[in-house]
Amino acid sequence: MSEFTYLFRGRKTPGSADEMQQHLQKWVDWFKDLGAKGLVKDPGHPLENTGKVVRGKQKAIHDGPYAEAKDVVAGYMLIEANDLAHAAEIAKGCPILEVGGSVEIREIQKMTM
Repeated sequence: MSEFTYLFRGRKTPGSADEMQQHLQKWVDWFKDLGAKGLVKDPGHPLENTGKVVRGKQKAIHDGPYAEAKDVVAGYMLIEANDLAHAAEIAKGCPILEVGGSVEIREIQKMTM
């Protein structure tokens, strides 16, 4: 098994409070299902809307690491999967896809120190 990071992108949320609660319950159910299958290495965390980016040799500090809401990294998690194709199949169940978001899947490189 290899480790993969899921980066959840997008900040569009359902309209009403009831729709939001239903959407959050889908996240809870998805996480519980992955956990029951032993695929969750680290559940990660949602990220705040604000941020800073340090760029270039001048080390200039800029507000926000993104240009559009669809590019916002909303959160992350670490999973275990057989390979990249398996990790992509698992990501198809992510609730963020239902609200126009995306899941970026990146394999963790093993480093020895």
